[in-house]
Amino acid sequence: MKIAVAGMGLIGGSLYKASLKAGFETLGLHHGDKADLSGVDIIFVALPPKSITGWIEENESTFKDGAILCDVCGVKTPVFEEFRAQAMKSRWTFIPAHPMAGKEVTGFANADAGLFRGASIILTPYPFMGRGPLDKLCPVLQALGFGKIVSTTPAHHDEMIAYTSQLCHVISGAYIKDRLAPETNGYTAGSFADMSRIATMDEKTWSDLFLENKEHLLSAVGRFRERMEEFEKLLAAQDKAGLERWIKEGADMKRSLK
Repeated sequence: MKIAVAGMGLIGGSLYKASLKAGFETLGLHHGDKADLSGVDIIFVALPPKSITGWIEENESTFKDGAILCDVCGVKTPVFEEFRAQAMKSRWTFIPAHPMAGKEVTGFANADAGLFRGASIILTPYPFMGRGPLDKLCPVLQALGFGKIVSTTPAHHDEMIAYTSQLCHVISGAYIKDRLAPETNGYTAGSFADMSRIATMDEKTWSDLFLENKEHLLSAVGRFRERMEEFEKLLAAQDKAGLERWIKEGADMKRSLK
């Protein structure tokens, strides 16, 4: 089994290191590199969404028949739709994927072979694809450390990610811009660290992700605003019973999650 990773940022670099650690023959490619991929079984494309098409067009003539190619973009519907026609006729298989792992820092210097240990990876395979490519890919993903492999539709992925990831980044970015933030030295503990950690997101990458998933993210932001407006009204009215109910509902929901 031979693996190639195109893109040596945090995720691509971590896939590269995890693949080497798992004992696979592995080829790492920086953005813009060209290579003979005729002997490669699985290719991970860890490039910005707008660069994926160009990279594939430039390199697919060397892809091995039956090779599997996975992107790792955080929004799946645009990629899924863009490659649908090609996926139906290609001699290689495209499986959209999204590793649910990361850090608040970027770049190959921060890449970690253990980044995916126990993490989920979400796949949005084409319905016409069949089980064969998945049966080939999934054992490799497990060898790279992924603890859970989830298959779903691109639309459901994007709706969930708007809530579980993108909204969290939006809230963190808004939270840290408070006028009191410069005065927090000596006043912070775990809560502040947890809330502000992901505010250091890369602005180019995350603005693209937000725009690609605009409708789902707007819906998530609107629902969050409604819950905050409810809290604001209860607090302004000094409604202690209402505040207790509001807090308990959240605590009960958190405890119920697996």
